[in-house]
Amino acid sequence: MVQAAIEAVRTHGPGVSVAELAAAAGITKPVLYRHFTDRADLQRAVGEKAAEMLLNRMAPELDAGREPVQLIHGVIDAFLAGIEAEPQLWRFVVHHPIEREAGAEIVEDARQQIARLLAMIIGERLRALGLDSGGAEAWAQGLVGMVQSAGDWWLERRTMSRAALTEYLTTLIWGGISGVIAMADQPFPSPSPEVDRG
Repeated sequence: MVQAAIEAVRTHGPGVSVAELAAAAGITKPVLYRHFTDRADLQRAVGEKAAEMLLNRMAPELDAGREPVQLIHGVIDAFLAGIEAEPQLWRFVVHHPIEREAGAEIVEDARQQIARLLAMIIGERLRALGLDSGGAEAWAQGLVGMVQSAGDWWLERRTMSRAALTEYLTTLIWGGISGVIAMADQPFPSPSPEVDRG
């Protein structure tokens, strides 16, 4: 039923009705409500699947062993590719005015997963340079929020290509990171087995 609901969102857009969701599954609304308590419950199920799809697309890029600028570029592009591939689903989960709260909590969970991993990577790299890693979590949260906000804007406006937006965001983020690295006056090392990952 969740997959059928996803297909209905793709076809009818984020304002899809419960009747259209039920029809896509080949069932009636009463049958649908035997499985989901209300529209918000169904939206949560769709949101969980959508978040899983997006995270699966981004997962290969979240490799702590990659060069930092490549990691940043890869994660940004994978996120933008994900919302570009599923714009109606993204809007349904994140921006649907009726059930925004239900969708927002799913997106928040996905954001937190990505932010935690980025904070770990940033923290470990800063410690390897002998720099203060206390800001790693704040950095990670800011990076995730910035990319999501820019992605939302881009999805609606499309005033530039995905590749161009990826480059702009990578340059902005890498510029900030490079400034911190410059304080250590040494190159940004790749993680090694000796680096404490705790």
